[in-house]
Amino acid sequence: MNDERFPGLRRRGFLAATSGAAALALVGCGGGTDDSTAGGSGTPKRGGRLRAAFAGGGASETLDPHLANLFADVARAKALFDKLADYGADLSAQPRLAEKWESNKTLNRWQVTLRQATFHDGKPVTAKDVLYSYRRIADPKQAFRAKASLEPIDLDASRATGERSIEFVLKRPTAEFPNVLAAFGAYIVPENATEFDKKPIGSGPFRFVSFAPGRSAVFRRYDDHWDGAPLLDEIEFVVANEESARVNALLGGQVEYAHELNPTTARAHEGKGQIDIVRLRNSAMQAFCMKTDRAPFDDKRVREAFFLIADRQELVDGALSGAGEVGNDLFGKGYEYYAADLPQRAQDLDKARSLLKKAGAEKLKVTLDTSAVAAGFTEAAGIFRDQAAKAGVTIDVKMGSKDSYWSDILDNGTLSCYRSGAMPIEAHLSQRLLTDSTTNATKWQHKDFDALYQQAQATRDKTERAAVYERMQRRLYAEGGFLIWGFADWIIGTARTVKGVETKAPANTLDWARFDKVWLA
Repeated sequence: MNDERFPGLRRRGFLAATSGAAALALVGCGGGTDDSTAGGSGTPKRGGRLRAAFAGGGASETLDPHLANLFADVARAKALFDKLADYGADLSAQPRLAEKWESNKTLNRWQVTLRQATFHDGKPVTAKDVLYSYRRIADPKQAFRAKASLEPIDLDASRATGERSIEFVLKRPTAEFPNVLAAFGAYIVPENATEFDKKPIGSGPFRFVSFAPGRSAVFRRYDDHWDGAPLLDEIEFVVANEESARVNALLGGQVEYAHELNPTTARAHEGKGQIDIVRLRNSAMQAFCMKTDRAPFDDKRVREAFFLIADRQELVDGALSGAGEVGNDLFGKGYEYYAADLPQRAQDLDKARSLLKKAGAEKLKVTLDTSAVAAGFTEAAGIFRDQAAKAGVTIDVKMGSKDSYWSDILDNGTLSCYRSGAMPIEAHLSQRLLTDSTTNATKWQHKDFDALYQQAQATRDKTERAAVYERMQRRLYAEGGFLIWGFADWIIGTARTVKGVETKAPANTLDWARFDKVWLA
């Protein structure tokens, strides 16, 4: 890296960009250590530049927040820009630029009031900026990430009712509309903004200094941020695609923050004193996906048998190197609306064999699609193959392409390895488990289940809505197509001088990669 502004990077050579990339869609959610922030509390200190290493996207990288897809994209976007809301640790929507929101009785019109905030050029954030941003995202000619999330809004009918107030008109009753405001990529930009890579103007806690796609980005503290000025003077995002490059840069003092480390690295350095390891517990959902519309998994007795074949602890220990916790065949452990009262499912090979016999599938043979597309996938496939053999089931593990795996398994095959990151349970249901869901990998298609979702969305009382979500989850627990065996830790490394890194914030949520609350001791 021949850049005289970064002599340490050039000299040591740790951070050369490579072709790898980390997809945001695979990020997860989790708890943390007993303390809410890494490095202890202490007294916050102002000043300094923190250098953070992320995997990037090469020369095609952009600071356009509506195109944010990789971890590095989102970390940069949330430093420069704000959304109306963002996800809290339990994946509930928390106000950001929106000071408050309120619906009508039928849940199809929502009034949003903006807080007093300014862009980096001193101009106020207004309702016109919000409507421009959302209409830009919804442009049918563009492929912006948040477009699907904004679909419930009738943007032609929505309007500004004041400089800092907007009436959103919805296409149908939507109780969880605040989730739309918090959607990934739904950032607010100034009205008519189209250029973002030369001198982007946002309303985030940091303002633009420089950007070299595929290499680095430097942002400086914005003193007039509505939530208070950051403690750091500057934040520099450095691209290091290989995990080894990020670790070596951290150990060599070239960066103070290294994103996405593997469990082996964490074990090698945890508690050794040179660097701090931050574990975001209960993160990415780990699962096997059974297609419920075709043999053998069109028989719910076979699906239940597979639930009982799985030894979840063995899968966590083997596929995740112990860096995670067991699942219970439901998405969103610890999230808002999660059905935590259902009994933890355990391996029961005798009952599994009995169910397979009743289903006429005593000598069942099935292909399990997997790939090196995600950490632990190939290991999980091998472990589950051996577990299934004990129940008389023969599993043929088939390796797929890293480049096309996710599209390949959406409609093809019968059983596959699956992973998901953080999103509200409501979004998981709507995106994956309704008849018309575009990413319905289990082919779970039941009109009565769809009706329950519509009922939940039209239910104003939160307690009553939670009860409907629980009914839906109980059914999925009994006969769904997702065998959710675990939740992986998400691992970050920091220098010992870094303080205030939130340890209870799932990736993709408000407090993940939130550098305006971090300081250097």
